[in-house]
Amino acid sequence: MTQRDRSSPPPRAAADEEDDPYDGRPSKSQLKRDSHALQLLGVELTELSKDGLKKMPMPEKLDEAVREARRITDHEGKRRQMQYVGKVMRSLHEEEVAALRNALDAYNGLSKAETAKMHAIERWRERLLADDQALTEFIAKHPAADVQTGRNLIRNARRDTQQQRPPKHFRELFHWIKAAQGGGPSAKASPGAGETGDDSDEDDDDDY
Repeated sequence: MTQRDRSSPPPRAAADEEDDPYDGRPSKSQLKRDSHALQLLGVELTELSKDGLKKMPMPEKLDEAVREARRITDHEGKRRQMQYVGKVMRSLHEEEVAALRNALDAYNGLSKAETAKMHAIERWRERLLADDQALTEFIAKHPAADVQTGRNLIRNARRDTQQQRPPKHFRELFHWIKAAQGGGPSAKASPGAGETGDDSDEDDDDDY
């Protein structure tokens, strides 16, 4: 049996190569976060009012997919259509996605400074929903935040997305992050915060 040349580096597993941060390609974790963010953006579009929807610069294929999702009332049919909306979202060019985000910001009346803050919160929300380790990092940066409330909101927001339910906890997670960063009411636990229980959709002017 021949000995392996000790001067040569040990072979890496295929999974390591795919996540190599030095090869110029995004990691699988980043791709997962990007995909999830696009899926959630599609959900936001379907939640817009008719007036808001008219102001969105959506390509024809996406426009048809979103409007069809809004018409469907059957739970399973809605779930399948939302998966298709996500697939169409992932086929868009970066410029098209950026135009949609800017249009949403303008529709919600956000200033540039507010937009930057909102996007920073959105990025945290995307990471928290896509990666369990992100909560540990977030709490390290914002130790005053209530860990259990955040964990419950993350779990319930994921469940809402999987079951195609109204994004109630998705929105609550946004406000929890904002509060933890000092931009809103206390992020400490409040009665019923992040609990499962009544999942009925509530009117909310904040589309985040």
